[in-house]
Amino acid sequence: METATMLPEVTAAGVIIKAVLILAVIAAIAGFGTYIERKILAFMQRRLGPQHVGPYGLLQLAADGIKLFTKEDIIPQHANKIIFAVAPVITAATAFIALAAVPVFPDFTIPLLDIYVPSIASDVNVGILFVLGMMAAGLYGPLLAGMAQANKWGIIGSARTAIQFLSYEVVTGLSVLAPIMMVGSLSFVDFNNYQADGTWMVVYQPVAFVLFLIAGFAETNRTPFDLLENEAEIISGYVTEYSGMRWGLFFIGEYANMITIGVIASIVFLGGYNDFWFIPGWIMIIGKIAFSFFFMLWVRAAWPHIRPDQLMWLCWKVLMPLAVVNVVVTGIVMMIIG
Repeated sequence: METATMLPEVTAAGVIIKAVLILAVIAAIAGFGTYIERKILAFMQRRLGPQHVGPYGLLQLAADGIKLFTKEDIIPQHANKIIFAVAPVITAATAFIALAAVPVFPDFTIPLLDIYVPSIASDVNVGILFVLGMMAAGLYGPLLAGMAQANKWGIIGSARTAIQFLSYEVVTGLSVLAPIMMVGSLSFVDFNNYQADGTWMVVYQPVAFVLFLIAGFAETNRTPFDLLENEAEIISGYVTEYSGMRWGLFFIGEYANMITIGVIASIVFLGGYNDFWFIPGWIMIIGKIAFSFFFMLWVRAAWPHIRPDQLMWLCWKVLMPLAVVNVVVTGIVMMIIG
């Protein structure tokens, strides 16, 4: 008779260590991601990218960080100062809170202290709902940032942000609904166990996977859907009047959300953190997240911007009907098989 493998007890110290690791490592990756992005885009577009500050431009990251922390923090005279100051914090905070319910790093034990650090800081049984809800709550950051400014361009940028986020959240939710119907759970652990036999969910749900990726680009403000800041124009949307580290918090939140999208895609559709042949599961999950991050940079180098009307047309007339049809077909197939 087989005995179940007992996991070590999760203590408050382990959860705190996990939370600190998520904050420190993801924040560092978000900062280093700017260097990676500039280098990859330069390579793909036959440019050089950062190369003068340190070897291969590696110290450019430190130079940018020092600039952000020391740059004058300007609050416009007629802005709502409290909301203006809080909005960037909301964007960064919701991005990191969403990471609390996903397995970002493998679990391990600190030998000297005998503290077990779990793979998930908060293993809730509605993990997908929690993560999508926190990412949706991140809308309030850009929305309040634009409304707090005494600037028409900021208000227009925040309105455009609200429309884009709310629209594509519908597609995101519908795209993961079909896999949820198959697994019968909202827990990331159950999704991982469902694919433990080696067959990835993307084999059963290729349409849902493509829809989720497209919606992920829109929700993380990535090309070709990077219309929120409107950086191609003189103004910069909801961040028009921001400077210094307040400006930086918006982009830390953006890069953290890119990692979150990569984690969700990896666990829900790409086999989770299971072993793959002779490759350990923790290496697989890191590789999948890294490829997802690289894929977003690849698309930015290859695709042009689209117009706001094209963005809404794609969402409501193409993606959402496809998502609904995919849910209906999944339900019919499950009824026939079941």
